[in-house]
Amino acid sequence: MDIFNRYAPFIQDFIYRSGWEELRAIQAAAADAIFNTDENVLLSASTASGKTEAAFFPILTLLSEKPPASVGAIYIGPLKALINDQFSRLNELCEEADIPVWHWHGDVAQSHKSKMLKKPSGILQITPESLEAMLLRKHALIPKLFGDLRFIVIDEVHSLMRGDRGGQTLCLIERLSRLSGTNPRRIGLSATIGDPAAAGEFLAAGTGKGTVVPKIEAKGVKWRLSMEHFYISQKNGAADEKDVPEALPELDLPTDTAPENADAGMGYIFEHTRGRKCLVFVNSREECEAVTTTLRSYCEANGEPDRFLIHHGNLSAAYRETAEAAMKDEDTFMTTCTTATLELGIDIGRLERAFQIDAPFTVSSFLQRMGRTGRRGLPPEMWFVVREELPEPRSLLPETIPWKLLQGIALVQTYIEERWVEPPKLDRLPFSLLYHQTMGTLASNGEMKPSELARSVLTLKVFHRISHDDYKLLLRHLLETEHIQRTEEGGLIVGLAGERVINSFKFYAVFQENEEYTVRWESQELGTVVMPPPVGEKLAIAGHVWIVEELDHKRRLVYVEKIKGKVPAYFGDCPGDINTKILERMRLVLREEKSYPYLMKNAAARLIQARNTAKNSGFTDTPLICLGGSMWCLLPWLGSYAFLALERLLKIKCAERLGLKGMDSSRPYFIQFTMKAAPEEFFRVVSEEAAKDFPPEDLVYPGEVPVFEKYDEYLPPELIRKGFAHGILDIKGMRERIKEWSAYCG
Repeated sequence: MDIFNRYAPFIQDFIYRSGWEELRAIQAAAADAIFNTDENVLLSASTASGKTEAAFFPILTLLSEKPPASVGAIYIGPLKALINDQFSRLNELCEEADIPVWHWHGDVAQSHKSKMLKKPSGILQITPESLEAMLLRKHALIPKLFGDLRFIVIDEVHSLMRGDRGGQTLCLIERLSRLSGTNPRRIGLSATIGDPAAAGEFLAAGTGKGTVVPKIEAKGVKWRLSMEHFYISQKNGAADEKDVPEALPELDLPTDTAPENADAGMGYIFEHTRGRKCLVFVNSREECEAVTTTLRSYCEANGEPDRFLIHHGNLSAAYRETAEAAMKDEDTFMTTCTTATLELGIDIGRLERAFQIDAPFTVSSFLQRMGRTGRRGLPPEMWFVVREELPEPRSLLPETIPWKLLQGIALVQTYIEERWVEPPKLDRLPFSLLYHQTMGTLASNGEMKPSELARSVLTLKVFHRISHDDYKLLLRHLLETEHIQRTEEGGLIVGLAGERVINSFKFYAVFQENEEYTVRWESQELGTVVMPPPVGEKLAIAGHVWIVEELDHKRRLVYVEKIKGKVPAYFGDCPGDINTKILERMRLVLREEKSYPYLMKNAAARLIQARNTAKNSGFTDTPLICLGGSMWCLLPWLGSYAFLALERLLKIKCAERLGLKGMDSSRPYFIQFTMKAAPEEFFRVVSEEAAKDFPPEDLVYPGEVPVFEKYDEYLPPELIRKGFAHGILDIKGMRERIKEWSAYCG
């Protein structure tokens, strides 16, 4: 009651009207931290726990008691859809108190923005990209717009802690604070924080304040969880009682089935989404398109109306908003196939069920996707649908293991047993972002002395690992390439090449747009891909696997040669970044004998089969298995970045000494190769090479320039290599694992 009485009267009225009988734990904890301290605050609680209201009830109370002379609070959201959703919710809350709520992104009418510029006040809701544009284009207005700024609320803060977009957001907040002469408190909101202390440090960077992380006792939530396995070539039969997961009681059977010869896994989803509002999560845009097309074809084959929608980042706003509106309609029972774009906090109504095709890459993603359901009093409900090609009779041992099934189990068990979520990745060398912030700062401020520019940019906390020597190297390169130029007075301004970059609306974003590259083999054009892998890596297109021979980033061309094999998982800051802890738990899944209550009939049988294979072959006990003759398989049980470092150590440092040939990686699960050496010699040589004190750049292939981030192409090659070697490759994790192999050295 003390907290309730501290709220402004219009907040109390809102709570009464909403029929709330008591405040939630997070609302009480947030109010205590915001009202009674001057620190930053990190609120971490499950999806749909009321974090937004928990933050804004005390913020709005304080703003109403002492109205600011400018915008008083900024809400930074990662998605336009999330901002639109929160805009309508906050408007209702603020109307009575006469506190304006503004939203600002690319789809907002200019008339709405103009009103805010004329009378800056209340709350501004904005994306990082629109804030970047505002700092660039409205630079002179910043003191007027934000001269009395008191709070910055960052929603879904976990989504900003593993890549350049989070770094950009922190840079923007620091630049805004300097220009406006304010030091607003930061309030972070998230459902999935793996290391609250590290996240609190990230949130507070540059403020001179600490971060309060209230401990909130979460009530036990009962999940409705199932995991079923299908072979892709398996054909669909009629729906049967056995098809309904035992872990999900009280479910009625569908009256119809998918077409008789449908893919069994797709048919399973088709049958169990009928008459319900569901989401089907996939791990890539391409898979999203394929799954939607397949499910729609089943509607057509059955003579049913189309009941499937699609939502991913490469669609137009109109398509995305159509899906969002349909999902919010309580009377419409549609299913949306989606990537991570519907993973974050937009409220899309009473969702009954989420499906996950295969396994996501992170515990965080699993929790976010599960959290899309379970609102309006329903328990969270997720059905995993794991699909696998039927192993051929002559398949080698590692190809007979259901890796995606093991990954799904490991993600679930790691959270259930330890409440573990991936920690933030804050130790990168963000050179691409450094280029972006350098150009943005120079464009905003006009002519600056080199020392002044360095002081403005390098003091941004995100760049704490960047040396002055590296920055000089960058500036010299930008002068040579005319991205910046020197004036007669010795100052720096944006150059002709830089103007072309900055004047594009795409400049505001640091995430990579889906620019398509044309893939060519000899004289043939094979199709297009988005962000191809580097030279020496593999890609799949036109039904075959190819190795990248040459990349032409300027002309967006990829030259390839055909090879045999499978394509390893992509690695990067988004898909494919699997933590070593998950791989280790996958090994334990194979070793232990316990059953998991959410496994359905097919999945349970497939796991027993995999455990028998593991037991008979011994591959969970020794990392190196002979597949016959001189063919070997290495199973390091390492996460994506440490696995990648090991792969390169073997190719660059060990291959010649051991006679390794034909290395074929299925990252991050196993590496196959032929080898002349004995196992003891393999472990001895690998241990010797890993123990040497070599610079990380040694694990970059000769002549390789691993362009991954958006602005890497404008950097000097040596900085791209350094950023990759020091910020991406997990050499420490690799070395720790190799030390564990000392017992095998003989």
